[in-house]
Amino acid sequence: MSSVARDQDVDIDLGQLARAVWARRLRILTITLVGAGVAFAGAKIMSPQYRSETRILIEPRAPAFANTQQVNDASAGPLMDELNIASQVQLLQSADLLKKVINDLKLYNLPEFDDAANGSAMSSILVKLHLKKNPLENPPEERVIDAFVERLQVYQVPGSRVIGINFTSKDPKLAAAIPNAMANVYLSTQSGAKLDSNSEATRWLEPEIEGLRRKVSEAEKKVAEYRTSHGLLQTNGTTTFPAQQLNDISAELTRVRGDKANAEARAQAVRNALSSGEASDTLPDIMSSQAIQRLKATESGLQSQISDLQTSLLNNHPRLKSLRAQLADIRTQIRQETQKILTSIENESKVADLRASELERQSDTVQATSARAGEDEVGLNALEREANAQRQLLETYLVRYREAASRADSNSSPADARIVSRAVEPVDPYFPKVVPIVVVAAVATLIMSAIITMLAELFSGRALRPVDASPEAIEAEAAVEEKHVPQAAPIAVAVRKPVQPSMLAVVADEDEPVAAVEAAEAPEDDNEFSIASVADYLTGSRAPLAIAISPTGDNGSAATVSLTRTLADAGRRVILIDMTGSGYPTELMVEDQAALGVTDLLCGEAAFGDTIHSDRLSDAHLIPQGQSDVRRAMRGVDRLSLLLDALAAAYDLVVVECGSADVAGVSRLTRSRDVEIILSLPEVEETIFVALMTEFQAAGYERVVLMSGGEGAKQEFGRAA
Repeated sequence: MSSVARDQDVDIDLGQLARAVWARRLRILTITLVGAGVAFAGAKIMSPQYRSETRILIEPRAPAFANTQQVNDASAGPLMDELNIASQVQLLQSADLLKKVINDLKLYNLPEFDDAANGSAMSSILVKLHLKKNPLENPPEERVIDAFVERLQVYQVPGSRVIGINFTSKDPKLAAAIPNAMANVYLSTQSGAKLDSNSEATRWLEPEIEGLRRKVSEAEKKVAEYRTSHGLLQTNGTTTFPAQQLNDISAELTRVRGDKANAEARAQAVRNALSSGEASDTLPDIMSSQAIQRLKATESGLQSQISDLQTSLLNNHPRLKSLRAQLADIRTQIRQETQKILTSIENESKVADLRASELERQSDTVQATSARAGEDEVGLNALEREANAQRQLLETYLVRYREAASRADSNSSPADARIVSRAVEPVDPYFPKVVPIVVVAAVATLIMSAIITMLAELFSGRALRPVDASPEAIEAEAAVEEKHVPQAAPIAVAVRKPVQPSMLAVVADEDEPVAAVEAAEAPEDDNEFSIASVADYLTGSRAPLAIAISPTGDNGSAATVSLTRTLADAGRRVILIDMTGSGYPTELMVEDQAALGVTDLLCGEAAFGDTIHSDRLSDAHLIPQGQSDVRRAMRGVDRLSLLLDALAAAYDLVVVECGSADVAGVSRLTRSRDVEIILSLPEVEETIFVALMTEFQAAGYERVVLMSGGEGAKQEFGRAA
């Protein structure tokens, strides 16, 4: 019998559960051994299954007689990608390949691949009850293929171009023979596909090559006929006859014009020598004349004789006169010969001029002929391009035909794959593994037996114990569960902790004057000002800042936490700042009690964003009390107004829980009197309430709201008279 009352909160006694399992250890061990024995017997009864594997590497392969260039081209090509490997995996599982393997090994004669023909009694019963389809309705070939596929596994080895072929069978020889047979059929199929491609290529290329040969012959014949009919005969293979003739005439015309200019220059030189009376023996044309040379020699001889005789004879001597007469005659002859040379040179110039005129006439005629030939060459070029295209296509087809014809042999077209590991006959069965099965069954039986024992202990009530009723446990449980209880109900705080001074009391000015006013009357019903009513009031007032005062200590702070969660559940963005001395709101709202908070922020030991934490039971946020020294932090309390302004811009409502603070401390917190003052008194004490309300109203705070644990409408107190 359980000693826990029906209406008492209980918890699970883990120690009792462990003791119950230990007390029944012999029974659990016996059940475990029985389970292991059953697993061992079942594993021994099962028919052993053997598995073997063949591995195929997918890679491009060239024929053995391929030249170096072909091998380099094949190796430089792109490797097969994942899609190609996956396609080869599917090809290995194709129905045609499986049928060929089945027929080659005659698997249709083995009972292992047609269990439906020798069906069990249970299978027959299920078929008669229409709970299972009759396997005999399928054709025998389909049944064999289905049984084959169930035992087959084809997969790609991760991170490689290797394909594994696994097969499971009751016969170890068959388990090794089938993967090897599948690999051989696959390679044969791939090689045969290449042979078929080559054969098909040769059959298609033969008539195409014959047709191209005729087309090439006809195209070259048209080129020759067109060239003959239009006089486009080639001289050096690239230039036509009119073009070559025009080039020759142009070269000759240039030479003749040069000769003419040279002759005119020579004639002018001779004329200048004759007209000026200068010696003409320096001119090449005159000095090259033999007659001039003889006359010059005679003149020189006569001049020598005259010079010799002048020394012994007088000038009028007949001998001197005769010699002088001969000298004058010689000079006359020289002048006549020079004139003849000039006439000859002038004739050369005239002949060159006539030759140039004739060449110019011929050039005009040839240019006209060449122009017509250029127009004719347009058609010739078109015919030549057509002939060249047909010739190149024919040469390409001939190369392809020779390649395809050379690979007509079965050994000349290897498959783009090779076997890297053949299946061997397995020695040990793949299934069942007796030791793993027995171990797993024993562990599972042990765990299930222990679980059943613990469940029985729980259902009997022996593993349940009352929850600890200490004040700390009750308050912690209330803080966890208050998120889930109706907000209109009174707050679940059983006892009141001792009141600790607020953080603001550290810097409160005790000499600050407080106006004495007449105390107002306390409400008659303490349950009138509930948490829900205060939440509705704050929602309607749209106040950006609310300062909560809890004169009675942590039970008032717990009510402020409940108010904050109620506002968050209503959809408002709300944040609570823990300014209490005890840090009780922090204890209720966050898991980590050492979280950074307001004291760390004021001391400059934490960033602003690091001090904001989420409530563990609602969407509200919290700035905890922090871990820094309170007195040192409160020296910067004036910075709190900036903190509140920043938070008011980001949240709909900022709630500051000040604990048991007084008016002086609250006045240091905010300079404005336009705030909501909430007196959190779960249990209304008239003396405390009236005194606090009077003090705050006297200090200029017009909106002072009481929040108690009872239900009722919200009440706003005006300024005291």
